[in-house]
Amino acid sequence: MKTGVLLINLGTPDAPTPETVGRYLREFLMDGFVINSPYLLRWFLVNVLIVPRRKYQSAEAYQKIQLPEGSPLLVYTRGLAQEVATRLNSNEYVVEFGMRYGNPSIKSALEKLKSHSVSRIIVLPLYPQYAESSFETAVIETRRAAKELDCEHLLTFLPPFYDEPGFIKAWAERILASIDAQTTDHLVFSFHGVPMPHLARLHPQHCMEADCCATVTSANQNCYRAQCFATARAIANQLELNPEDYTVSFQSRLGRAEWTGPNTVDVLQQLASRGVKRVAVACPSFVADCLETLEEMGIRGRETFIEAGGTDLQLIPSLNSDETWTNAVVRMVQTANSR
Repeated sequence: MKTGVLLINLGTPDAPTPETVGRYLREFLMDGFVINSPYLLRWFLVNVLIVPRRKYQSAEAYQKIQLPEGSPLLVYTRGLAQEVATRLNSNEYVVEFGMRYGNPSIKSALEKLKSHSVSRIIVLPLYPQYAESSFETAVIETRRAAKELDCEHLLTFLPPFYDEPGFIKAWAERILASIDAQTTDHLVFSFHGVPMPHLARLHPQHCMEADCCATVTSANQNCYRAQCFATARAIANQLELNPEDYTVSFQSRLGRAEWTGPNTVDVLQQLASRGVKRVAVACPSFVADCLETLEEMGIRGRETFIEAGGTDLQLIPSLNSDETWTNAVVRMVQTANSR
């Protein structure tokens, strides 16, 4: 019998129109792991205050990055799944991908895997660092859908891979291949932000000390911010960078709550004010290019940096279906299947 492989990514609207973007945003933001408020308050925030306005802004942003084949996140996630399937023995494995929000759904991917009478299903949420609003909600939704399909007993979940050697190597190679060290003044690692209350819920003592995210220990092993810093350090070590050569920051803030920092917008403006003219930005909390990389950083981030006095901002492409990254995924799957 074959082993099933399920790759999970966040999701994307079916089309870059206000109506479909609004439908996607409602599904995404109504997840209690994303907006941690009582249901009625969350419903009001999402359906009355956020989506009616944001769906038009987001639709315009999606339109700027849309590929002929569709949304970049969908295209690149599908491409990764296809490359992983090519490298795995087709007599032993069958590979599908699903989205936590939108299409193809996790349930539809599980249905396809189940139709092949697989003996087990190895699940890899494509989130390098752990957060309840990404990794955990994907795990819970997969378990829920699998229970409906009577295949929950087949599931094996792979953990976050923030320091996995193949993942780190893939990012280091991607950065080296993308930038010219002679014309790049500074490297920014921009990770997706999360609200600080999300971290405090898991680690009540979070940030009580200035260097609490300097290392990942048993006390903060599921701390998203600490894992982000660990990822950046590991990539920087591979690139033989000095601490002053790069900065770690966090993007994609929503609402008025305190979020993980420093804020990427602030960092870009500060770098420009210091006389840094050319920066490169890598986004290692994403393994596929999407709205947050291509539009938020590649377009708006660049505009922010230049308006503040910089000359150019270069966005480092995400891993997508990069060969080194694909091989890393294959190794993670094969290792899990051998246990």
